[in-house]
Amino acid sequence: MALPVAFFALFFAYPVVAIVGRGLKTDGDWQFGRIGEVLSRPDILDVLWFTTWQALASTALTLVIALPGAYVFARFDFPGKQLLRAVVTVPFVLPTVVVGTAFLALLGRGGFLDELWGVRLDTTVWAILLAHIFFNYAVVVRTVGGLWSQLDPRQEEAARVLGAGRLAAWRRVTLPALAPAVAAAALMVFLFTFTSFGVVQILGGPAYSTLEVEIYRQTAQLLDLPTAAVLTLVQFAAVGGILAVHAWTVRRRETALKLVDPAQTSRRPRGAGQWALFGGVLLTVALLIVVPLGVLVERSLDTSGGYGFGFYRALQSAEASGSTFLVPPLEAIWNSLQYALVATLIALVIGGLAAAALTRRAGPLVRGFDALLMLPLGVSAVTVGFGFLITLDEPPLDLRTSWILVPLAQALVGVPFVVRTMLPVLRAVDDRLREAAAVLGASPPRAWREVDLPLVRRAVLVAAGFAFAVSLGEFGATVFIARPDNPTLPVAVARLLGRSGELNYGQAMALSTILMLVCAVSLLLLERIRTDRSGEF
Repeated sequence: MALPVAFFALFFAYPVVAIVGRGLKTDGDWQFGRIGEVLSRPDILDVLWFTTWQALASTALTLVIALPGAYVFARFDFPGKQLLRAVVTVPFVLPTVVVGTAFLALLGRGGFLDELWGVRLDTTVWAILLAHIFFNYAVVVRTVGGLWSQLDPRQEEAARVLGAGRLAAWRRVTLPALAPAVAAAALMVFLFTFTSFGVVQILGGPAYSTLEVEIYRQTAQLLDLPTAAVLTLVQFAAVGGILAVHAWTVRRRETALKLVDPAQTSRRPRGAGQWALFGGVLLTVALLIVVPLGVLVERSLDTSGGYGFGFYRALQSAEASGSTFLVPPLEAIWNSLQYALVATLIALVIGGLAAAALTRRAGPLVRGFDALLMLPLGVSAVTVGFGFLITLDEPPLDLRTSWILVPLAQALVGVPFVVRTMLPVLRAVDDRLREAAAVLGASPPRAWREVDLPLVRRAVLVAAGFAFAVSLGEFGATVFIARPDNPTLPVAVARLLGRSGELNYGQAMALSTILMLVCAVSLLLLERIRTDRSGEF
């Protein structure tokens, strides 16, 4: 645990505490009275109210729309199931900037719906809610569907034999067993939407602001660190509470029922009702996921002279984007790939050690460390990025001009995915295998190499893939620390969208399409090597 603890203390806790301290200290004294002053402001209360209710609405709508999909993936066997599962998961690994761009192309001014029917939904709450459902659909399908596929259907059948109707049997047998997974999925969706940044920044306009967007505005635009510090504390407290409840639901799910092999529970749809449900889920996936991504691709090819690759060719020239970039935007692709590879290596080392430590120890301290590893998913990435700039600026850690800052920030987001992917597999390794290797003379490193590694190799590859995808799309922190001559793909997209003109808009669509394709290819490769369908992600 030493290296993961040191990594999080130095590159997460230290920057966050420093930025909060900078905002709440005056002449070395803490000014806690500022908390009450900030939280009593009407504009801040409006931000808190909107952040909370849009997260609740997004969570409820996601559950309603995604639970039928979870059932279809859990109980039905059909051709192309693996490919469809990958398609459904693509939005979850997409950067929020790309999600916002896709829905801007669909719902915004001059977008697909605007041209077709004259309908515009950008700068409305509906665009935000739809984008959140799009982004989080896979969370419910994978988390709930993973458990649902392992529930023994004979228990529900036994209830029906004893006289219960179909609905009563599902409500009394299956639903209680699924409740921890549904709660865990709902909490994760609420967490991601409560801390939403890129989607609200692009689609919400000046009328809507979440806590994360307001922290960015107070920090980068107004330079009001006291207000940003108070909002960071509020978000930190909310995220800590959400993660505590989530950890409890995960422990309940692990002991919910005796599980069976998913291959024993799935079969082809039978009857008109099941085929109608299957068709409805396919239609939902097509409209909710495929159409926005398809419109994104179409807009990247739609130039004033007709369809072509003009916007992609313009990415090769810095002059084509005016003063937006010091280098051709196309270089952002190479920069992002390099940063993401380094971040993935860091996340694998830190997350792998943390997962191994969590399997060997128990107790409140370790459970607290497990929750700490999840905090970067919810704590303000804007605060972390700005904290990097004001803390890592003195020897021996003067990294402000170093390229390593970006991978370090990206690795913070990748580590939770590594831990959550590897932890169930490591816990499944029988300790007697390690003991037998030790009895036969193997040292601990050799026992790990000969026993654990062959069993967790696929999990390591899956963890690496997820860490790579989320690192590639990290935006909240890198928008502060990415240098103008070395922009990442999400930062480049945001800068292009922030400038007027058809060429800048088209290049944003082209870069977003490239980033989407890279994430989609990574995910398809993961689906080919993934064997465990349960788990968090």
